[in-house]
Amino acid sequence: MRKIFHYLKKYAFLAIISPLLMMGEVFADLCLPKLMTVIVDCGIGAGGDVSSSALGSTVMRILYGEGAYSSMQVIITFGVLMLVVVLIGGFFGVLCAYTAAKASQGLGDDLRRDAYAKVMSLSIEQTDKFTTGSLVTRMTNDVTMIIEFVEMLLRILVRSPMFFIGGLVMLMTLDFSFGIVMLCALPVMAIMLVLVLGKAIPIYGTVQKKLDRLNCVVQENVTGARVIKAYVKEDYEYERFRSANADLKDTNIRVQRIMAVMHPVLTVVMNAAIIAVIYIGGWQIQNVGGTGMTAGTVMAAITYITQVLMSIMMVTMMFQSISRAMASVKRVNEILDTDPTIRSGELTDAEDGVAVSFRNVSFSYPGTKGRPVLHDINIDIKRGETFAIIGATGSGKTSLVNLIPRFYDATEGEVLIDGKPIRDYDLHALRQKIAFVMQKSELFSGTIAENLRWGKETATDEEIEQAARIAQAEDFVRGFNEGYGAYIAEKGASLSGGQKQRMSIARALVRRPEMLILDDATSALDLATEGKLRAALKEKLEGTTVIMIAQRIASVRDADRIAVIDHGTIRDCGSHEELMRNSETYREIYNSQMKNGGGINE
Repeated sequence: MRKIFHYLKKYAFLAIISPLLMMGEVFADLCLPKLMTVIVDCGIGAGGDVSSSALGSTVMRILYGEGAYSSMQVIITFGVLMLVVVLIGGFFGVLCAYTAAKASQGLGDDLRRDAYAKVMSLSIEQTDKFTTGSLVTRMTNDVTMIIEFVEMLLRILVRSPMFFIGGLVMLMTLDFSFGIVMLCALPVMAIMLVLVLGKAIPIYGTVQKKLDRLNCVVQENVTGARVIKAYVKEDYEYERFRSANADLKDTNIRVQRIMAVMHPVLTVVMNAAIIAVIYIGGWQIQNVGGTGMTAGTVMAAITYITQVLMSIMMVTMMFQSISRAMASVKRVNEILDTDPTIRSGELTDAEDGVAVSFRNVSFSYPGTKGRPVLHDINIDIKRGETFAIIGATGSGKTSLVNLIPRFYDATEGEVLIDGKPIRDYDLHALRQKIAFVMQKSELFSGTIAENLRWGKETATDEEIEQAARIAQAEDFVRGFNEGYGAYIAEKGASLSGGQKQRMSIARALVRRPEMLILDDATSALDLATEGKLRAALKEKLEGTTVIMIAQRIASVRDADRIAVIDHGTIRDCGSHEELMRNSETYREIYNSQMKNGGGINE
């Protein structure tokens, strides 16, 4: 919670003035029963005689001078005063609501931005550990819970104690016995508050976890809708959603059932206290003369008791909000307190003839045991070279290229870019050098031009068109009525697999990177289109280091060098002709693709 208050420092003025404004509203509310007492006792009960009320006589004398007053004069005068007090209190209340909302929403905005920035700085390993659904819940629902708590804190934290203390003081000034009634009611309410909240608070943390699970199921079902339909698993996924949804509902009902006990108990205690006040007041009016007890006094006492007990009900609501907020604060702090495992260096640039070097590199995914995914990797990739990587599924090809932009760090050994250790580079500067086209094409909702400008925000229309032309995307883009202004659905759902791959390649080319990594980025293209793409890349990207992963030898045979990965290490490396002569593994891949119609032409 300390971290939340640290965020509130930026809005210190609003956080201070909000309680002060609330004090004005509460003071106005506490004045109303006193004014009402004058109306009942002097206006209605005494026919305009204000001599029995110090407040009534003082106000009437100031406004009308000495003399006799009619009952209507008293009723109208103090009725207007009550209206003025209500308007003043309402003015303070509106200002308090505005300042509290401005402070809490500002805090929420800062908190959400910092949490998002921290998520973006975390490694892939760390975001996978949190899960996407949980991160979404933490940055939306949990932050909303914190905002609501802060807003309530700035308003009810002052309102409730002031009503409680002020109401008790006013009761004591009316009659000491009324204060005794209130003090007898408080222990019952305090015991109930402790028992209920003691059971409810732990459950709120469970509620948020259940919400995480529900969000994860929804996200998986929405993103995997095509697979679900293809395998006719709608009923299975509906049951999974129903289970998660019912689990969340049942947990919410359980905590609300506990909290529901509070309101009836508070209502019973409040009404019992009101009955006691009426009985004591009535008894004194009837049997004890000269005590100053009047019908107006009893009515004022009832109002004050209601205000005091309502303030306790507000405190109950506040504790409920606190318990939910504490669970949310803990979850948001888990994000904010997580240190990125991959830390940025300070180096921004270097010059060396070798673009990428692997020195005795080994790598294992976090939390795994057994043989490393990669081991004993030693290879140099020269600047401007087209370097291909081929191997069986699961041999470590993608894991190898993921080390270059530091999606993961090597477990042993080191990777060098332009002759400098990769850990020394500033992450932003490092990744600016590289354009990465992944196995799964990720596009975003927006126009084609907007997606391509992800590679370079300031790219001109000519640069975008040239990149699309090289990526063999120009023809299908021009097939849209709006051309580059055509809207793409979320994740490129309106495009085919081959179109999405070409769009991803064009987006990378817009950047004009020093290094282009193609991680099986042409798997959805036919051989003719892929051939045109390779020829265009070779012609237009002279001087750019190209690292490509492919399953088909036809996709890599024109590369300057081809590395053959087998069981996590590089077995052989050379040109296609050299590997055909010297590499048994490469020849096996070649022969298997020839038998299976791999489309390889000598």
